[in-house]
Amino acid sequence: MQAMDHDTYLALREGAQVLEADGSGDKVLRLRDGRMLKLFRRKRLLSSALLFPYAGRFARNAGKLRELGIPSPEVIATYRIPSIQRDAVYYAPLPGDTLRQLLDAPSSATLRCQLGRFVARLHEAGIYFRSLHLGNVVLTPENQLGLIDIADLQCQRRALRDSQRERNFHHMLRYPQDRQWLLGDDQGASFLAAYAQELERGPSRPRPRLLNNLRQLLG
Repeated sequence: MQAMDHDTYLALREGAQVLEADGSGDKVLRLRDGRMLKLFRRKRLLSSALLFPYAGRFARNAGKLRELGIPSPEVIATYRIPSIQRDAVYYAPLPGDTLRQLLDAPSSATLRCQLGRFVARLHEAGIYFRSLHLGNVVLTPENQLGLIDIADLQCQRRALRDSQRERNFHHMLRYPQDRQWLLGDDQGASFLAAYAQELERGPSRPRPRLLNNLRQLLG
């Protein structure tokens, strides 16, 4: 992680569009060159972010996803900016539209099946993403699904346990508009069938209890 002085930060920020902010200041900036600067603050004096800064986690997670063939933002650099007490990640955004932007698309039924396969692939690869929702899943111009806003993603060596998978489904259903889209016209049957079919293609053991629990959750 490189140190950035205040003058360099101001020059980089000049003309930027603020995409996200809160009471503590800017969080996400679209810079003049079209790239992004995501700013992280450590909320507590003693926290894991002291040893494992969120900007570094974002960069490592992006690299891991790309190793797995999963589209993600292209990280250019990570910075520590002492003058504003922030860490930052500078990256090229993942091209495409989020699934939340495509809620009314004619291809929704196909996208739900594609998402079911994608989520199964993540789970089988040991990817646990607490922020897994339709606003963080992107359909790229190559018709692939990818992930953004990945600082809190965890990469495990083994496939996720059933309990982790169920929690991840809960995360996906937190937002009413996402839930309505995921359920579709068949109460999520096609989404879950695509998830189950992807599991059958891999080395994972059959999971009838998990699938039954997920069916009840979606219902």
